[in-house]
Amino acid sequence: MEEIKTDHQTSVSRACRMARLPRSQAYYHSRRDDTQVIAALQGHTQKHPTHGFALSFSYLRKSHPWNHKRVYRLYCLLKLNLKRRGRRRLPDRVKVPLAVPQVPNTTWSMDFMSDALLSGRKFRTFNLIDDTTRKALVIEVDTSLPARRVVRSLEQAIDLNGKPATLRCDNGPEFISKELALYCHTQGITLQHTEPGKPTQNAFIERFNGTYRKEILDAYTFYDLDQVKDLTQNWIQEYNQERPHQSLAGKTPQQAHDQLLSQGIMKGGTPFHDPLTQ
Repeated sequence: MEEIKTDHQTSVSRACRMARLPRSQAYYHSRRDDTQVIAALQGHTQKHPTHGFALSFSYLRKSHPWNHKRVYRLYCLLKLNLKRRGRRRLPDRVKVPLAVPQVPNTTWSMDFMSDALLSGRKFRTFNLIDDTTRKALVIEVDTSLPARRVVRSLEQAIDLNGKPATLRCDNGPEFISKELALYCHTQGITLQHTEPGKPTQNAFIERFNGTYRKEILDAYTFYDLDQVKDLTQNWIQEYNQERPHQSLAGKTPQQAHDQLLSQGIMKGGTPFHDPLTQ
């Protein structure tokens, strides 16, 4: 009605005649207030995403005298009658201060990155570093990196570098998987998840990711995965062996690792040893 009045610069009476509506409808304003019902419905469905209308209404009926037709009208209006898949709930993530460990293999940080080949085909990388020495332990490259591949990469890194006490990661589907949780449980490794939406709680790997993206992913055009893998492996070698790191007082990650090894840094009452020298 308001559009007709505006477009044709006419009165309410003429607009009603043009629309073939009674004048009373033009002045009618609903006094119905459904905000309380909507809030109750949304609150219940968020808490119980698998409940249908009948069960939801039974819950609401215990504390509210609303008619089932009114509740169902709003239930459909909110599109709660459509089949929906409930999100997997995560346990509460406790904020852990980001500290620099003094001993290698205390905490490893891991994360995923993604990019694309020149053909448009997507690929991912699984990055793993030691927080103490900033040493790049693994960068796995492939088009698909499910939880099983993550576990296999961890096994390879542990064979070469020893077992970490803690693994820090975000809440990606691979990191909250049963495979990874079971592997860490059997190995006695603490799986430490950051709070959702707080990448700064995993700042060491985020900083590493930025360097890797700038110097490899954004610096080259990739024709195939073999090219990505070759460039990545060469970059890891240079990063660990030749690149001085400001947070390590100008030492390379490998130099920092060797220095801590030569000092016989203690961990849990046991001297730290390099597994490659055992």
